[in-house]
Amino acid sequence: MSRAEPTGVRADATGVRADATGVPTDATGVRGARNLLWTFGILRSEVTTTLRRWRTLALLGVLAAVPVLIGIAVRIETGGGGDGASGGAGGPAGPAFLTQVTNNGLFLVFAALAATLPVFLPMAVGVVAGDSIAGEANGGTLRYLLVAPAGRTRLLLAKYASVLVFCLVATLVVAASALAVGALLFPLGEVTTISGTRIGFGEGLVRAGLIAVVVAASLTGFAALGLFISTLTGSGIAAMAATVGLLITVQILGSIPQLSAVHPYLFPHYWLSFADLLRDPVHGDEIVRNLGLQGVYAAVFGSAAWARFTAKDITA
Repeated sequence: MSRAEPTGVRADATGVRADATGVPTDATGVRGARNLLWTFGILRSEVTTTLRRWRTLALLGVLAAVPVLIGIAVRIETGGGGDGASGGAGGPAGPAFLTQVTNNGLFLVFAALAATLPVFLPMAVGVVAGDSIAGEANGGTLRYLLVAPAGRTRLLLAKYASVLVFCLVATLVVAASALAVGALLFPLGEVTTISGTRIGFGEGLVRAGLIAVVVAASLTGFAALGLFISTLTGSGIAAMAATVGLLITVQILGSIPQLSAVHPYLFPHYWLSFADLLRDPVHGDEIVRNLGLQGVYAAVFGSAAWARFTAKDITA
């Protein structure tokens, strides 16, 4: 006597068992596809939520305003008879590449990224990363997110991925704003590399895009650090303040000559290595060290965030 099939389960002519909807019950491919679609759904929801927040839009607006201010300042300085290559905004204390802006507006992209990378860009990333988990806990929505069949690991990965998307978007906003302002206020043309050779405007534009990607990748380690801090507290403000405070502390440590032995291990140490993309030929050693260091930080603090978040008691 054959065993009776469970209620709502039937077998077709091929012997494959299926439920009442016709979906095979033993097809692991279907389950995997369903999990993949669910993962992409969570990621899309997190990215959309992050980019639609008023706080995020305000941060992007501030970042877009920095190249405008730099461009106007250089234009006023040079228009008033000043020399962009000496003194004023274009002096030795100014951001890198600033002295070349008056000759080629494309250099405003490099100058804006060099000016925003040490402070403004990582501060914006620190706010978004620090609020990623702690903000949900503080708002009382974290528990509801975990009630859905998302899983803590999948939710944490989606949160980190949304922060990485913000890193790229924020960097591209700075670059696009700088390119637009540079094209409006200054001439465009061939680019003189750091090595003294000249390359076409098209190649210079491609290198500017690569620099933007490298700058965004330079923030991945700090983003993982901010995510870890976000799992330690239920207050979004506290997590954001701690992340930004840690950034400032590390920047101070990096400026102390007596601590030069530990400088190569600090996450901001190789941030300005993107300048090597403007050499001819391109020097990639410092860039590789930078990306490797960011990968180590992402792995260490990403694992710490996972260990903390998966063992955390979500009661609020």
